[in-house]
Amino acid sequence: MQQANSLPYVQFRRRLYFVIVGLVTFSIYLLWEVASFQWLSPEVISYMDTLRNSNYTRTLELAAARGLIYDRHGEIMAVNTLEYEIGISPNLVTNARQTATALAPLIGRPELEVFELVTANRPWVSLARPVSAEVAQQITQLGLQGVTIDPIPRRSYPQGTLAAQVLGFVNLDLKGNYGVEGYYQDQMAGQIRDRRVSTIPFEVPQSGWEQHHGRDLILTIDRDIQFLAESQLLSAINSTGAQSGTIIIMNPRNGEVLAMANYPSYDPNTFYEVEDPNLLSNPAISSQYEPGSVMKVLTVAAALEKGTITPQWTYYDEAQINVGGVTVRNWDRAAHGNVDVTQVLVQSLNVGVATISTMMGPTDFYNMLDAFGIGRRTGIDLQGEASGTLYVPGDAHWSESNLATNSFGQGLAVTPIQMLTAINAIANGGLMMQPHVVREIRDGERVYVSQPAALGRPISAETARIVTDMMVTTVRDGLDQASVDGYTIAGKSGTAEIPSPVGYEPNAWIMSFVGFLPADDPQVSILIKLDRPTSGNWASQVAAPVFQQLAERLVILLEIPPDDIRHALAAQGGAVNAIPR
Repeated sequence: MQQANSLPYVQFRRRLYFVIVGLVTFSIYLLWEVASFQWLSPEVISYMDTLRNSNYTRTLELAAARGLIYDRHGEIMAVNTLEYEIGISPNLVTNARQTATALAPLIGRPELEVFELVTANRPWVSLARPVSAEVAQQITQLGLQGVTIDPIPRRSYPQGTLAAQVLGFVNLDLKGNYGVEGYYQDQMAGQIRDRRVSTIPFEVPQSGWEQHHGRDLILTIDRDIQFLAESQLLSAINSTGAQSGTIIIMNPRNGEVLAMANYPSYDPNTFYEVEDPNLLSNPAISSQYEPGSVMKVLTVAAALEKGTITPQWTYYDEAQINVGGVTVRNWDRAAHGNVDVTQVLVQSLNVGVATISTMMGPTDFYNMLDAFGIGRRTGIDLQGEASGTLYVPGDAHWSESNLATNSFGQGLAVTPIQMLTAINAIANGGLMMQPHVVREIRDGERVYVSQPAALGRPISAETARIVTDMMVTTVRDGLDQASVDGYTIAGKSGTAEIPSPVGYEPNAWIMSFVGFLPADDPQVSILIKLDRPTSGNWASQVAAPVFQQLAERLVILLEIPPDDIRHALAAQGGAVNAIPR
Protein backbone atom coordinates (compact mmCIF):
# COMPACT_ATOMS: atom_id res chain seq x y z
CA MET A 1 0.00 0.00 0.00
CA GLN A 2 2.80 2.31 0.76
CA GLN A 3 4.37 1.45 -2.57
CA ALA A 4 1.14 2.26 -4.48
CA ASN A 5 0.85 5.55 -2.70
CA SER A 6 4.45 6.49 -3.02
CA LEU A 7 5.31 9.75 -4.68
CA PRO A 8 7.05 8.20 -7.75
CA TYR A 9 4.09 5.97 -8.44
CA VAL A 10 1.60 8.85 -8.26
CA GLN A 11 3.73 10.95 -10.63
CA PHE A 12 3.94 8.04 -13.05
CA ARG A 13 0.13 7.65 -13.17
CA ARG A 14 -0.36 11.36 -13.74
CA ARG A 15 2.10 11.37 -16.62
CA LEU A 16 0.52 8.26 -18.13
CA TYR A 17 -2.83 9.97 -18.12
CA PHE A 18 -1.52 12.91 -20.14
CA VAL A 19 0.23 10.59 -22.60
CA ILE A 20 -2.94 8.60 -23.17
CA VAL A 21 -4.99 11.78 -23.72
CA GLY A 22 -2.35 13.08 -26.18
CA LEU A 23 -2.26 9.85 -28.15
CA VAL A 24 -6.04 9.68 -28.38
CA THR A 25 -6.23 13.34 -29.52
CA PHE A 26 -3.54 12.83 -32.17
CA SER A 27 -5.26 9.65 -33.41
CA ILE A 28 -8.56 11.51 -33.77
CA TYR A 29 -6.73 14.25 -35.75
CA LEU A 30 -5.15 11.71 -38.09
CA LEU A 31 -8.48 10.01 -38.67
CA TRP A 32 -10.05 13.37 -39.46
CA GLU A 33 -7.32 14.24 -41.97
CA VAL A 34 -7.72 10.90 -43.74
CA ALA A 35 -11.50 11.30 -43.88
CA SER A 36 -11.25 14.91 -45.14
CA PHE A 37 -9.69 13.75 -48.46
CA GLN A 38 -13.26 13.10 -49.56
CA TRP A 39 -13.99 16.82 -49.35
CA LEU A 40 -10.86 18.38 -50.97
CA SER A 41 -11.15 22.00 -52.06
CA PRO A 42 -11.04 22.78 -55.84
CA GLU A 43 -7.61 24.37 -55.39
CA VAL A 44 -6.19 21.23 -53.81
CA ILE A 45 -7.76 19.00 -56.45
CA SER A 46 -6.31 21.18 -59.21
CA TYR A 47 -2.87 21.05 -57.62
CA MET A 48 -3.02 17.26 -57.31
CA ASP A 49 -4.09 16.93 -60.97
CA THR A 50 -1.23 19.17 -62.08
CA LEU A 51 1.23 17.15 -60.04
CA ARG A 52 -0.06 13.94 -61.54
CA ASN A 53 -0.09 15.28 -65.11
CA SER A 54 3.43 16.64 -64.84
CA ASN A 55 4.67 13.10 -64.40
CA TYR A 56 2.50 11.24 -66.88
CA THR A 57 1.27 13.76 -69.52
CA ARG A 58 2.48 16.76 -71.51
CA THR A 59 0.89 19.53 -73.60
CA LEU A 60 0.83 19.19 -77.39
CA GLU A 61 -0.42 21.93 -79.75
CA LEU A 62 -2.86 20.55 -82.31
CA ALA A 63 -3.55 22.68 -85.37
CA ALA A 64 -6.22 22.30 -87.99
CA ALA A 65 -5.19 21.60 -91.56
CA ARG A 66 -4.12 24.90 -93.12
CA GLY A 67 -5.92 26.05 -96.26
CA LEU A 68 -4.29 25.05 -99.54
CA ILE A 69 -3.02 27.42 -102.24
CA TYR A 70 -3.68 26.93 -105.96
CA ASP A 71 -2.81 28.92 -109.05
CA ARG A 72 -5.58 30.29 -111.26
CA HIS A 73 -5.96 26.93 -113.06
CA GLY A 74 -6.02 24.74 -109.97
CA GLU A 75 -2.35 23.78 -109.97
CA ILE A 76 -1.26 23.18 -106.39
CA MET A 77 1.19 25.71 -104.95
CA ALA A 78 1.13 24.93 -101.22
CA VAL A 79 -0.02 21.80 -99.37
CA ASN A 80 0.11 20.32 -95.88
CA THR A 81 2.39 17.46 -94.91
CA LEU A 82 3.42 15.78 -91.66
CA GLU A 83 6.78 15.79 -89.99
CA TYR A 84 7.45 14.32 -86.59
CA GLU A 85 8.82 15.10 -83.16
CA ILE A 86 10.89 12.42 -81.47
CA GLY A 87 10.70 12.34 -77.68
CA ILE A 88 11.51 9.94 -74.87
CA SER A 89 10.33 9.08 -71.35
CA PRO A 90 13.62 8.40 -69.51
CA ASN A 91 11.98 6.47 -66.67
CA LEU A 92 10.81 3.85 -69.20
CA VAL A 93 14.21 3.29 -70.80
CA THR A 94 15.86 0.01 -69.79
CA ASN A 95 19.19 0.45 -71.61
CA ALA A 96 20.09 4.13 -71.90
CA ARG A 97 23.43 3.66 -73.68
CA GLN A 98 22.02 1.32 -76.30
CA THR A 99 19.09 3.69 -76.88
CA ALA A 100 21.38 6.72 -77.29
CA THR A 101 23.66 4.83 -79.68
CA ALA A 102 20.72 3.81 -81.87
CA LEU A 103 19.03 7.24 -81.94
CA ALA A 104 22.00 9.59 -82.31
CA PRO A 105 22.79 8.98 -86.03
CA LEU A 106 19.12 9.07 -87.00
CA ILE A 107 18.34 12.41 -85.36
CA GLY A 108 21.73 13.96 -86.16
CA ARG A 109 22.90 14.68 -82.61
CA PRO A 110 26.08 13.59 -80.77
CA GLU A 111 25.70 10.31 -78.91
CA LEU A 112 26.85 11.78 -75.59
CA GLU A 113 24.30 14.58 -75.87
CA VAL A 114 21.52 12.07 -76.60
CA PHE A 115 22.66 9.89 -73.68
CA GLU A 116 22.39 12.84 -71.29
CA LEU A 117 18.83 13.49 -72.48
CA VAL A 118 17.86 9.82 -72.26
CA THR A 119 19.07 9.71 -68.65
CA ALA A 120 17.57 13.08 -67.65
CA ASN A 121 15.55 13.24 -64.44
CA ARG A 122 12.38 14.32 -66.23
CA PRO A 123 9.19 12.52 -67.19
CA TRP A 124 9.57 13.37 -70.90
CA VAL A 125 12.24 14.97 -73.11
CA SER A 126 12.09 16.19 -76.71
CA LEU A 127 15.00 14.78 -78.72
CA ALA A 128 14.42 16.19 -82.22
CA ARG A 129 11.87 18.18 -84.22
CA PRO A 130 11.07 18.21 -86.99
CA VAL A 131 12.19 14.95 -88.56
CA SER A 132 10.97 13.44 -91.81
CA ALA A 133 8.49 10.60 -92.13
CA GLU A 134 11.37 8.40 -93.33
CA VAL A 135 13.38 9.02 -90.15
CA ALA A 136 10.29 8.51 -87.99
CA GLN A 137 9.69 5.16 -89.70
CA GLN A 138 13.29 4.07 -89.10
CA ILE A 139 13.00 4.94 -85.41
CA THR A 140 9.70 3.06 -85.15
CA GLN A 141 11.33 -0.06 -86.57
CA LEU A 142 13.98 0.02 -83.82
CA GLY A 143 11.31 -0.80 -81.24
CA LEU A 144 13.00 1.21 -78.50
CA GLN A 145 11.22 1.42 -75.17
CA GLY A 146 10.17 4.88 -73.97
CA VAL A 147 10.41 6.57 -77.39
CA THR A 148 7.45 8.71 -78.54
CA ILE A 149 6.80 9.84 -82.12
CA ASP A 150 4.32 12.72 -82.49
CA PRO A 151 3.05 14.08 -85.84
CA ILE A 152 3.65 17.78 -86.55
CA PRO A 153 1.76 19.57 -89.35
CA ARG A 154 4.11 21.24 -91.82
CA ARG A 155 3.75 23.34 -94.98
CA SER A 156 5.14 22.03 -98.26
CA TYR A 157 5.61 23.87 -101.57
CA PRO A 158 5.61 21.36 -104.45
CA GLN A 159 6.78 23.96 -106.98
CA GLY A 160 9.98 24.65 -105.02
CA THR A 161 11.26 28.19 -105.54
CA LEU A 162 8.49 29.12 -108.00
CA ALA A 163 6.64 32.25 -106.80
CA ALA A 164 8.31 31.90 -103.39
CA GLN A 165 8.12 35.60 -102.51
CA VAL A 166 4.47 35.73 -103.57
CA LEU A 167 3.56 32.72 -101.45
CA GLY A 168 5.67 33.46 -98.37
CA PHE A 169 6.16 30.59 -95.93
CA VAL A 170 4.77 29.03 -92.75
CA ASN A 171 7.21 28.88 -89.83
CA LEU A 172 7.71 26.08 -87.33
CA ASP A 173 5.02 27.61 -85.12
CA LEU A 174 2.53 27.24 -88.01
CA LYS A 175 2.25 30.98 -88.57
CA GLY A 176 2.32 32.48 -92.07
CA ASN A 177 5.05 34.96 -92.91
CA TYR A 178 5.31 37.28 -95.93
CA GLY A 179 3.34 36.91 -99.17
CA VAL A 180 -0.17 35.51 -99.11
CA GLU A 181 0.75 33.14 -96.26
CA GLY A 182 1.28 36.17 -94.03
CA TYR A 183 -1.45 38.41 -95.44
CA TYR A 184 -4.17 35.72 -95.25
CA GLN A 185 -2.91 34.07 -92.04
CA ASP A 186 -6.24 34.37 -90.22
CA GLN A 187 -8.18 33.06 -93.22
CA MET A 188 -5.98 30.06 -93.90
CA ALA A 189 -5.08 28.94 -90.40
CA GLY A 190 -7.34 26.57 -88.55
CA GLN A 191 -7.88 26.80 -84.81
CA ILE A 192 -4.87 25.76 -82.72
CA ARG A 193 -5.74 23.95 -79.49
CA ASP A 194 -3.74 22.54 -76.60
CA ARG A 195 -4.22 18.87 -75.77
CA ARG A 196 -2.78 16.80 -72.93
CA VAL A 197 -1.16 13.65 -74.28
CA SER A 198 0.39 10.73 -72.44
CA THR A 199 4.15 10.31 -72.07
CA ILE A 200 3.59 6.56 -71.89
CA PRO A 201 4.26 5.32 -75.42
CA PHE A 202 2.02 2.24 -75.24
CA GLU A 203 -1.01 4.15 -73.95
CA VAL A 204 -3.81 4.28 -76.55
CA PRO A 205 -4.14 7.89 -77.86
CA GLN A 206 -7.49 9.61 -77.75
CA SER A 207 -9.31 10.20 -81.00
CA GLY A 208 -11.10 13.29 -82.24
CA TRP A 209 -8.07 15.47 -82.97
CA GLU A 210 -9.31 16.55 -86.41
CA GLN A 211 -10.25 20.22 -86.51
CA HIS A 212 -11.85 22.59 -89.00
CA HIS A 213 -9.96 23.00 -92.28
CA GLY A 214 -8.65 26.50 -93.06
CA ARG A 215 -9.78 28.37 -96.15
CA ASP A 216 -8.18 27.66 -99.53
CA LEU A 217 -6.78 30.39 -101.80
CA ILE A 218 -7.03 30.47 -105.58
CA LEU A 219 -4.41 32.88 -106.89
CA THR A 220 -4.48 35.13 -109.93
CA ILE A 221 -0.97 33.82 -110.60
CA ASP A 222 -0.61 31.55 -113.63
CA ARG A 223 2.00 28.90 -112.89
CA ASP A 224 3.15 28.72 -116.52
CA ILE A 225 3.44 32.50 -116.86
CA GLN A 226 5.22 32.68 -113.51
CA PHE A 227 7.72 30.10 -114.72
CA LEU A 228 8.21 32.06 -117.94
CA ALA A 229 8.80 35.30 -116.02
CA GLU A 230 11.29 33.68 -113.62
CA SER A 231 13.14 31.95 -116.45
CA GLN A 232 13.32 35.16 -118.48
CA LEU A 233 14.50 37.12 -115.46
CA LEU A 234 17.27 34.62 -114.71
CA SER A 235 18.36 34.76 -118.34
CA ALA A 236 18.43 38.56 -118.18
CA ILE A 237 20.47 38.51 -114.97
CA ASN A 238 23.04 36.26 -116.63
CA SER A 239 23.21 38.21 -119.89
CA THR A 240 23.27 41.73 -118.43
CA GLY A 241 25.38 41.15 -115.33
CA ALA A 242 22.65 42.64 -113.12
CA GLN A 243 22.82 41.83 -109.42
CA SER A 244 19.05 41.52 -108.95
CA GLY A 245 15.80 42.23 -110.73
CA THR A 246 12.01 42.06 -110.89
CA ILE A 247 9.41 41.23 -113.52
CA ILE A 248 5.68 41.82 -113.00
CA ILE A 249 3.00 40.77 -115.48
CA MET A 250 -0.55 42.03 -114.94
CA ASN A 251 -3.96 42.33 -116.51
CA PRO A 252 -4.43 46.14 -116.51
CA ARG A 253 -8.21 45.84 -116.80
CA ASN A 254 -8.86 44.19 -113.45
CA GLY A 255 -5.57 44.42 -111.54
CA GLU A 256 -4.88 40.68 -111.54
CA VAL A 257 -1.21 39.80 -111.15
CA LEU A 258 -0.41 36.98 -113.56
CA ALA A 259 3.23 36.69 -112.52
CA MET A 260 5.59 38.36 -110.06
CA ALA A 261 9.20 37.24 -110.33
CA ASN A 262 12.25 38.35 -108.34
CA TYR A 263 15.90 37.44 -108.36
CA PRO A 264 17.46 36.34 -106.07
CA SER A 265 14.83 34.19 -104.40
CA TYR A 266 14.71 31.19 -102.02
CA ASP A 267 12.98 27.86 -101.43
CA PRO A 268 10.11 28.24 -98.92
CA ASN A 269 10.46 24.56 -98.03
CA THR A 270 13.80 25.39 -96.38
CA PHE A 271 13.21 29.00 -95.34
CA TYR A 272 15.11 28.37 -92.11
CA GLU A 273 18.32 27.89 -94.11
CA VAL A 274 18.17 31.38 -95.62
CA GLU A 275 21.11 33.40 -94.29
CA ASP A 276 20.04 36.79 -95.68
CA PRO A 277 16.60 37.74 -94.24
CA ASN A 278 16.12 40.27 -97.05
CA LEU A 279 15.54 37.34 -99.42
CA LEU A 280 12.32 36.52 -97.59
CA SER A 281 10.65 39.80 -98.53
CA ASN A 282 9.17 40.55 -101.95
CA PRO A 283 11.13 43.31 -103.77
CA ALA A 284 8.27 43.78 -106.23
CA ILE A 285 6.23 45.38 -103.44
CA SER A 286 8.84 46.37 -100.86
CA SER A 287 11.92 47.59 -102.74
CA GLN A 288 11.91 51.35 -103.39
CA TYR A 289 13.86 52.84 -106.29
CA GLU A 290 14.04 56.01 -108.38
CA PRO A 291 12.16 55.13 -111.59
CA GLY A 292 13.95 57.50 -113.92
CA SER A 293 12.45 58.32 -117.32
CA VAL A 294 9.43 56.01 -116.98
CA MET A 295 8.04 58.81 -114.79
CA LYS A 296 7.99 61.12 -117.83
CA VAL A 297 4.88 59.31 -119.07
CA LEU A 298 2.98 60.30 -115.91
CA THR A 299 4.24 63.90 -116.09
CA VAL A 300 2.97 64.27 -119.66
CA ALA A 301 -0.34 62.56 -118.81
CA ALA A 302 -0.80 64.84 -115.78
CA ALA A 303 -0.14 68.02 -117.81
CA LEU A 304 -2.53 66.95 -120.56
CA GLU A 305 -5.23 66.13 -118.01
CA LYS A 306 -4.83 69.50 -116.28
CA GLY A 307 -4.84 71.36 -119.59
CA THR A 308 -1.37 72.77 -119.00
CA ILE A 309 -0.36 71.52 -122.44
CA THR A 310 -2.12 70.11 -125.49
CA PRO A 311 -1.03 67.25 -127.78
CA GLN A 312 0.28 69.93 -130.16
CA TRP A 313 2.33 71.78 -127.53
CA THR A 314 5.95 72.58 -128.40
CA TYR A 315 8.89 74.25 -126.69
CA TYR A 316 12.40 75.26 -127.68
CA ASP A 317 14.98 72.95 -126.14
CA GLU A 318 18.27 74.63 -125.22
CA ALA A 319 19.87 71.59 -123.60
CA GLN A 320 19.31 72.79 -120.03
CA ILE A 321 16.97 74.59 -117.66
CA ASN A 322 17.55 76.02 -114.18
CA VAL A 323 14.91 75.36 -111.53
CA GLY A 324 15.39 76.30 -107.87
CA GLY A 325 19.12 76.74 -108.31
CA VAL A 326 19.59 73.31 -109.91
CA THR A 327 20.49 72.96 -113.59
CA VAL A 328 18.63 70.18 -115.38
CA ARG A 329 20.28 68.79 -118.53
CA ASN A 330 19.22 66.27 -121.16
CA TRP A 331 20.73 62.80 -121.00
CA ASP A 332 22.83 63.52 -124.11
CA ARG A 333 23.74 67.07 -122.99
CA ALA A 334 22.48 68.26 -126.41
CA ALA A 335 20.04 70.99 -127.42
CA HIS A 336 17.18 69.70 -129.57
CA GLY A 337 15.61 72.96 -130.74
CA ASN A 338 11.88 73.07 -131.39
CA VAL A 339 10.33 69.89 -129.93
CA ASP A 340 6.72 68.74 -129.54
CA VAL A 341 5.38 66.79 -126.56
CA THR A 342 5.49 63.40 -128.33
CA GLN A 343 9.19 63.87 -129.08
CA VAL A 344 9.77 64.71 -125.44
CA LEU A 345 8.90 61.06 -124.75
CA VAL A 346 10.50 59.61 -127.88
CA GLN A 347 13.81 61.35 -127.19
CA SER A 348 13.35 61.13 -123.40
CA LEU A 349 14.20 64.78 -122.78
CA ASN A 350 14.70 65.83 -119.16
CA VAL A 351 14.47 69.51 -120.07
CA GLY A 352 11.12 68.93 -121.77
CA VAL A 353 9.36 67.33 -118.78
CA ALA A 354 11.02 69.78 -116.36
CA THR A 355 9.59 72.60 -118.44
CA ILE A 356 6.16 70.98 -118.31
CA SER A 357 6.19 70.42 -114.54
CA THR A 358 7.24 74.01 -113.81
CA MET A 359 4.43 75.22 -116.08
CA MET A 360 1.98 73.08 -114.06
CA GLY A 361 3.21 74.42 -110.72
CA PRO A 362 3.63 72.38 -107.53
CA THR A 363 -0.06 72.21 -106.60
CA ASP A 364 -1.30 70.63 -109.84
CA PHE A 365 1.82 68.53 -110.34
CA TYR A 366 1.80 66.87 -106.91
CA ASN A 367 -1.97 66.50 -106.87
CA MET A 368 -1.68 64.50 -110.07
CA LEU A 369 1.16 62.34 -108.76
CA ASP A 370 -0.99 61.60 -105.73
CA ALA A 371 -3.87 60.68 -108.04
CA PHE A 372 -1.55 58.18 -109.75
CA GLY A 373 -0.75 56.68 -106.33
CA ILE A 374 2.85 57.82 -106.12
CA GLY A 375 4.01 57.88 -102.50
CA ARG A 376 1.32 55.57 -101.11
CA ARG A 377 0.63 51.84 -100.99
CA THR A 378 -1.50 50.20 -103.65
CA GLY A 379 -3.13 47.93 -101.06
CA ILE A 380 -2.11 44.73 -102.83
CA ASP A 381 -2.97 41.65 -100.78
CA LEU A 382 0.60 40.72 -99.94
CA GLN A 383 2.38 41.23 -96.64
CA GLY A 384 5.17 43.80 -96.54
CA GLU A 385 4.22 46.47 -99.10
CA ALA A 386 6.17 49.75 -98.92
CA SER A 387 4.65 53.14 -99.74
CA GLY A 388 7.45 54.73 -101.74
CA THR A 389 8.75 58.24 -101.07
CA LEU A 390 7.38 61.54 -102.38
CA TYR A 391 8.25 64.87 -100.79
CA VAL A 392 5.77 67.69 -101.39
CA PRO A 393 5.84 71.44 -100.65
CA GLY A 394 5.91 71.91 -96.88
CA ASP A 395 8.05 68.84 -96.22
CA ALA A 396 11.47 69.48 -94.73
CA HIS A 397 13.18 67.59 -97.55
CA TRP A 398 11.32 69.33 -100.40
CA SER A 399 12.83 72.18 -102.40
CA GLU A 400 11.78 73.97 -105.56
CA SER A 401 14.24 71.93 -107.62
CA ASN A 402 12.23 68.79 -106.80
CA LEU A 403 9.48 70.11 -109.05
CA ALA A 404 11.86 69.64 -111.97
CA THR A 405 13.75 66.50 -110.96
CA ASN A 406 10.60 64.62 -109.89
CA SER A 407 9.20 65.09 -113.40
CA PHE A 408 11.80 62.67 -114.80
CA GLY A 409 11.82 60.26 -111.86
CA GLN A 410 14.64 61.59 -109.73
CA GLY A 411 14.33 62.58 -106.07
CA LEU A 412 11.32 60.33 -105.47
CA ALA A 413 10.98 56.59 -105.01
CA VAL A 414 8.40 54.02 -106.07
CA THR A 415 7.98 50.28 -105.76
CA PRO A 416 7.71 48.17 -108.93
CA ILE A 417 4.04 47.35 -108.24
CA GLN A 418 3.30 51.03 -107.63
CA MET A 419 4.90 52.06 -110.93
CA LEU A 420 3.12 49.43 -112.99
CA THR A 421 -0.21 50.20 -111.33
CA ALA A 422 0.12 53.86 -112.32
CA ILE A 423 1.00 52.97 -115.94
CA ASN A 424 -1.96 50.57 -115.98
CA ALA A 425 -4.26 53.58 -115.59
CA ILE A 426 -3.13 54.68 -119.05
CA ALA A 427 -3.62 51.17 -120.45
CA ASN A 428 -7.10 50.92 -118.89
CA GLY A 429 -8.63 54.09 -120.28
CA GLY A 430 -7.71 56.24 -117.27
CA LEU A 431 -9.14 53.93 -114.58
CA MET A 432 -6.49 52.71 -112.13
CA MET A 433 -7.26 49.25 -110.71
CA GLN A 434 -6.01 47.89 -107.41
CA PRO A 435 -3.52 45.06 -107.91
CA HIS A 436 -4.33 41.74 -106.26
CA VAL A 437 -3.00 38.17 -106.25
CA VAL A 438 -5.97 36.21 -104.82
CA ARG A 439 -8.82 35.39 -107.18
CA GLU A 440 -11.02 33.30 -104.87
CA ILE A 441 -11.24 32.21 -101.25
CA ARG A 442 -12.94 28.86 -100.72
CA ASP A 443 -14.44 27.91 -97.38
CA GLY A 444 -15.88 24.44 -97.87
CA GLU A 445 -18.83 24.85 -100.22
CA ARG A 446 -18.75 28.64 -99.99
CA VAL A 447 -16.72 30.56 -102.56
CA TYR A 448 -15.77 34.22 -102.18
CA VAL A 449 -14.75 35.72 -105.52
CA SER A 450 -12.43 38.73 -105.54
CA GLN A 451 -14.11 41.73 -107.12
CA PRO A 452 -11.93 44.18 -109.08
CA ALA A 453 -11.59 47.49 -107.22
CA ALA A 454 -10.70 50.86 -108.69
CA LEU A 455 -8.16 53.05 -106.92
CA GLY A 456 -9.42 56.07 -108.81
CA ARG A 457 -9.45 57.75 -112.21
CA PRO A 458 -6.41 60.02 -112.42
CA ILE A 459 -6.97 60.83 -116.11
CA SER A 460 -9.81 60.73 -118.61
CA ALA A 461 -10.21 58.09 -121.28
CA GLU A 462 -9.26 60.69 -123.91
CA THR A 463 -6.05 61.59 -122.13
CA ALA A 464 -5.23 57.89 -121.76
CA ARG A 465 -5.74 57.38 -125.50
CA ILE A 466 -3.49 60.33 -126.39
CA VAL A 467 -0.68 59.19 -124.08
CA THR A 468 -1.00 55.61 -125.34
CA ASP A 469 -0.44 56.84 -128.90
CA MET A 470 2.64 58.74 -127.72
CA MET A 471 3.98 55.61 -126.02
CA VAL A 472 3.42 53.62 -129.22
CA THR A 473 5.43 56.21 -131.14
CA THR A 474 8.11 56.04 -128.46
CA VAL A 475 8.58 52.30 -129.04
CA ARG A 476 8.26 52.53 -132.82
CA ASP A 477 10.67 55.46 -133.29
CA GLY A 478 12.97 55.23 -130.28
CA LEU A 479 12.80 51.77 -128.70
CA ASP A 480 12.74 49.28 -131.53
CA GLN A 481 14.52 46.85 -129.19
CA ALA A 482 11.17 46.41 -127.39
CA SER A 483 9.01 45.86 -130.48
CA VAL A 484 7.25 42.56 -131.23
CA ASP A 485 6.44 41.64 -134.81
CA GLY A 486 2.72 41.77 -135.50
CA TYR A 487 1.84 43.65 -132.30
CA THR A 488 1.59 47.33 -131.44
CA ILE A 489 3.51 48.00 -128.24
CA ALA A 490 3.13 51.00 -125.94
CA GLY A 491 6.08 51.50 -123.63
CA LYS A 492 8.78 53.60 -122.06
CA SER A 493 12.26 52.87 -120.70
CA GLY A 494 13.95 54.37 -117.68
CA THR A 495 17.59 54.64 -116.63
CA ALA A 496 18.05 55.88 -113.07
CA GLU A 497 21.14 56.57 -111.02
CA ILE A 498 21.33 54.99 -107.59
CA PRO A 499 21.31 57.49 -104.70
CA SER A 500 23.72 57.24 -101.78
CA PRO A 501 24.24 59.33 -98.62
CA VAL A 502 26.76 61.49 -100.52
CA GLY A 503 25.00 61.88 -103.88
CA TYR A 504 24.63 59.34 -106.67
CA GLU A 505 26.86 56.31 -107.14
CA PRO A 506 29.15 56.51 -110.19
CA ASN A 507 28.61 53.95 -112.97
CA ALA A 508 25.66 52.27 -111.24
CA TRP A 509 22.10 52.28 -112.58
CA ILE A 510 18.67 50.76 -112.21
CA MET A 511 17.25 50.10 -115.67
CA SER A 512 13.60 49.47 -116.32
CA PHE A 513 11.01 49.16 -119.05
CA VAL A 514 7.24 49.37 -118.71
CA GLY A 515 4.88 48.53 -121.54
CA PHE A 516 1.53 47.02 -122.50
CA LEU A 517 0.03 45.24 -125.50
CA PRO A 518 -1.84 45.21 -127.78
CA ALA A 519 -1.70 48.99 -127.46
CA ASP A 520 -5.18 49.57 -128.89
CA ASP A 521 -6.76 46.88 -126.69
CA PRO A 522 -4.39 46.15 -123.78
CA GLN A 523 -4.63 42.65 -122.35
CA VAL A 524 -1.34 42.47 -120.50
CA SER A 525 1.13 44.93 -118.98
CA ILE A 526 4.74 44.20 -118.09
CA LEU A 527 7.39 45.82 -115.89
CA ILE A 528 11.05 44.88 -116.24
CA LYS A 529 13.52 46.14 -113.61
CA LEU A 530 17.23 45.28 -113.51
CA ASP A 531 19.53 46.46 -110.73
CA ARG A 532 23.14 47.39 -111.52
CA PRO A 533 23.48 45.75 -114.95
CA THR A 534 26.89 45.99 -116.60
CA SER A 535 26.13 45.15 -120.24
CA GLY A 536 25.15 48.69 -121.24
CA ASN A 537 24.60 52.25 -120.06
CA TRP A 538 20.96 52.74 -121.05
CA ALA A 539 17.70 50.88 -120.42
CA SER A 540 16.96 51.00 -124.14
CA GLN A 541 20.00 48.73 -124.62
CA VAL A 542 19.51 46.52 -121.57
CA ALA A 543 15.89 46.35 -120.33
CA ALA A 544 13.99 46.86 -123.61
CA PRO A 545 15.33 43.64 -125.24
CA VAL A 546 14.28 41.68 -122.15
CA PHE A 547 10.74 43.01 -122.62
CA GLN A 548 10.83 41.99 -126.27
CA GLN A 549 11.95 38.42 -125.54
CA LEU A 550 9.37 38.01 -122.79
CA ALA A 551 6.50 39.51 -124.80
CA GLU A 552 7.24 37.31 -127.83
CA ARG A 553 6.73 34.20 -125.72
CA LEU A 554 3.91 35.66 -123.65
CA VAL A 555 1.59 36.38 -126.58
CA ILE A 556 1.87 32.70 -127.56
CA LEU A 557 1.24 31.47 -124.03
CA LEU A 558 -1.77 33.79 -123.62
CA GLU A 559 -2.99 33.10 -127.16
CA ILE A 560 -3.20 36.81 -128.02
CA PRO A 561 -3.66 37.09 -131.81
CA PRO A 562 -1.52 39.53 -133.84
CA ASP A 563 -3.07 42.91 -134.62
CA ASP A 564 -4.18 42.05 -138.17
CA ILE A 565 -5.99 38.90 -137.05
CA ARG A 566 -7.60 40.71 -134.10
CA HIS A 567 -8.81 43.51 -136.34
CA ALA A 568 -10.19 41.05 -138.89
CA LEU A 569 -12.00 39.12 -136.16
CA ALA A 570 -13.35 42.33 -134.65
CA ALA A 571 -14.65 43.41 -138.05
CA GLN A 572 -16.61 40.16 -138.18
CA GLY A 573 -17.99 40.67 -134.67
CA GLY A 574 -15.61 38.31 -132.88
CA ALA A 575 -14.69 38.75 -129.20
CA VAL A 576 -10.96 39.24 -128.96
CA ASN A 577 -10.62 41.41 -125.85
CA ALA A 578 -10.27 38.83 -123.10
CA ILE A 579 -7.35 36.76 -121.89
CA PRO A 580 -8.40 33.16 -122.62
CA ARG A 581 -6.49 31.63 -119.72
